[in-house]
Amino acid sequence: SVNPGFGGQSFIPSALDKLRQARQRIDASGYDIRLEVDGGVKSDNIRQIAQAGADTFVAGSAIFGAPDYTTAINAMRAQLAGND
Repeated sequence: SVNPGFGGQSFIPSALDKLRQARQRIDASGYDIRLEVDGGVKSDNIRQIAQAGADTFVAGSAIFGAPDYTTAINAMRAQLAGND
């Protein structure tokens, strides 16, 4: 979802297609496998990432770089719940 190497990078939108493909393969396998995205996850894109098939999110810089952790986490939860 980002170029590897360091935190705080922007999400690469083309990764959404890869997520969709990975989710399709996981679902077709019949196994209960979680799909995690680590890199570039923020409140403004977490819903798209979830809709592409991810069900676990790592959002280090988006949370720990925010002035208020609780506000950042609540914004992500609201996006996932569909509450803009």
